[in-house]
Amino acid sequence: MLDELTATLVAHRFYVLGQSKIEIAADFGISRFKVARLIDAALSQGLVRVEFAPPAPVDVRLSDELRSAYGLRQAFVLNRAASTGPRPQVRRQIGAFAAQLLSETVTEDDVVGLSWARSVNAMAAAVRRLPKCPIVQLCGVQAGMDMRDRSVETVRQVAEVSGGDAYPIYGPLVLPDRRTTEILRRQPGIAETFAQFPRLTKAVVSIGAWLPGESTVYDAVSPAEREAITARGARAEVAARLFDGEGKPLSTGLAHHVLAIDTAELLKVPEVIALGYTAPKAAAIDAVLRSGLVSTLITDTPAAEGVLRLRQG
Repeated sequence: MLDELTATLVAHRFYVLGQSKIEIAADFGISRFKVARLIDAALSQGLVRVEFAPPAPVDVRLSDELRSAYGLRQAFVLNRAASTGPRPQVRRQIGAFAAQLLSETVTEDDVVGLSWARSVNAMAAAVRRLPKCPIVQLCGVQAGMDMRDRSVETVRQVAEVSGGDAYPIYGPLVLPDRRTTEILRRQPGIAETFAQFPRLTKAVVSIGAWLPGESTVYDAVSPAEREAITARGARAEVAARLFDGEGKPLSTGLAHHVLAIDTAELLKVPEVIALGYTAPKAAAIDAVLRSGLVSTLITDTPAAEGVLRLRQG
């Protein structure tokens, strides 16, 4: 009984009053190792309950499992309630979380890259504050969807919040051939944006699965090219760059007719925040995480559970 009462007092000093273990040990005339054992006992016996009240709807346990499984710097998983609903609703939740994270982590020393994606557009719409820094577009836009999503303005929209310089790419994501791509890359505005890629310190990208409706690039190329790329083992796409199931970058003909940062430059960015969600993308997310590209992942519960099953299996 004495240890139980002592454990309660010790735990109160530690958790509520904020005293160190050394201070508590001196007050009680015991060793700091005894203090540590009493604190552990208070937790295990239910004398102390630790509760979290996250400012966002995050599943803390699942987030930590995912971070640990892939050696990520950070992982954030929307809890099951926030992950339920139509895809546009989940996308807005993912975008809002990414906007908050960007606002909390970007500094004036950063150069931030944004890929073209619906989830990144949702993040741009939710950003309310950023320090002054350059905002760089990482790839062109899919012409058939641009007018609806206004994605061509994403970089300028975020740059307006930041007050920093904007480096957009006013050009299609997928072009008909290599020659057209090379001509456009030499255009002054686009060339200026591509020149910023070596300066990038942070990037926000979306993970696409090499499946119908799960990647804007997949939907933009011809059926013959899709089949050829699928036969090469493509599983995932990030900023129009492809990865196989083991996370290895794939070199295909597609690389020569897209306006986008190349894989080598993308892999050199110190911090890459990836947005990937919904169960159908689990294999693609797993592949990209295996590549070592991603430092922070923002996802939802169905995708996270699928990714962990793949990792464990």
